[in-house]
Amino acid sequence: MNHYETVFILNPVLSEDQIEETVKKFENFLIKNGAKMVSKENWGLKKLAYPIQNKKSGFYHLFEFSGPGEAVMPYEQELKRDERIMRFLTVKLDKHAIAWAEKRRTRLKTSKA
Repeated sequence: MNHYETVFILNPVLSEDQIEETVKKFENFLIKNGAKMVSKENWGLKKLAYPIQNKKSGFYHLFEFSGPGEAVMPYEQELKRDERIMRFLTVKLDKHAIAWAEKRRTRLKTSKA
């Protein structure tokens, strides 16, 4: 089981319900293909460094998951097919990145408490 992290940007014109539906769709897609969700974060609406599809902002989301390598390609194809996704990046985490992600999650939990 490899450890992965995906950041994707959703179109800023989507409603709150459409955003939740899209996030749930991809979460279910990963679980159906044998992945286990480690964490998911909603980073909210952020200004883009450069315009994408004539949009200057987008809703950022992060998925951290572990699963078989074969699950990543169909997952990325599904991200490409969905017009609500403007950009995405999936990276395989090494042991140092996994430790850093764990530290970041604990920091987030303590700052919210």
